[in-house]
Amino acid sequence: MRLVTRSAAIRLAVLGGLLGVAAAAGWWTMIRMPGSTHRGALEPLTPAETALRDELRRDVEALAGIGERHVFVPRNLERAATRLEAALGAAGYRVRRQTYEVAGQPCHNLEVERPGSDSGAGIVVVGAHYDTVVGTAGANDNASGTAAVLALARRFAGRTLPRTVRFVLFTNEEIYFQRPEMGSLVYARAIRQRGDRVVTMISLETIGSYSDREGSQRYPKPLGWVYPSAGNFTGFVGNVGSRAAVRAAIGAFRRHARFPSEGAALPPILPGVGWSDHWAFWQVGYPALMITDTALYRYRWYHDPGDTPDRLDYDRMARVVAGLDRMLADLAGAGAP
Repeated sequence: MRLVTRSAAIRLAVLGGLLGVAAAAGWWTMIRMPGSTHRGALEPLTPAETALRDELRRDVEALAGIGERHVFVPRNLERAATRLEAALGAAGYRVRRQTYEVAGQPCHNLEVERPGSDSGAGIVVVGAHYDTVVGTAGANDNASGTAAVLALARRFAGRTLPRTVRFVLFTNEEIYFQRPEMGSLVYARAIRQRGDRVVTMISLETIGSYSDREGSQRYPKPLGWVYPSAGNFTGFVGNVGSRAAVRAAIGAFRRHARFPSEGAALPPILPGVGWSDHWAFWQVGYPALMITDTALYRYRWYHDPGDTPDRLDYDRMARVVAGLDRMLADLAGAGAP
């Protein structure tokens, strides 16, 4: 747990009031996270992390190299889906396509899973969207998250843990965000209808940008009073109803990863809290969180043609994904969060 100075505690109390939390300690339930963030210099990459870095770079470059990926350039969207399906198949999975039509074009969510040994333990879903906004190759948003899902899926292909782990790549997050055509919403509604017991959904969203420079990190007001001004951490963000899932995820990450991390379970009214595929799972009652570099609050080229593979910090991205690997193993082997 982070140490909180008296002045910071006063700011947090004000934060609680501004967020409409009636209970005197309400703010604490939103920002108090288990464990401690890593401070100080980062250790050199291990050989496994170096290999992971190169793997992430290859997948980001390959996906971004297709160009913009959305229903108004359907050939590119289909090329991306086909490439991702082949990558998951090469890892040993049987890929399930959830196909639906948007703007006269077939669109595909891609799903694979590693079944758990305990059928009653529920499912952890790890997902990312592979589409882009118009006019960008989407290297960070969200080839970075997609590459991380591929890397994790490859590493879990031979593992058996008590809880089922499912990897899903979503379409139509950008142009159809929070609309019925949004791929993750189509998917979440379908699995809720069939009764899947999802205990946690983790959305990997824009995870490739980091800076140690003070002032490189911004926030929606008034969170800047509380969190660091340097954008060198990965963020764990959920709504208040998902706070147990957020705490379980960041706690597991901090047990294993020597990399800065910050977390919060906040009202979705704050800009950015629900800006990814985890939002769709909230709509059907599943706990869900986003792991992110905070996108527009840090990344200069967010939704910009400059969002190209050369902008990403693959060394730090590899450290994050290596930590997520161990975090996910914990979540799949422990009790429900």
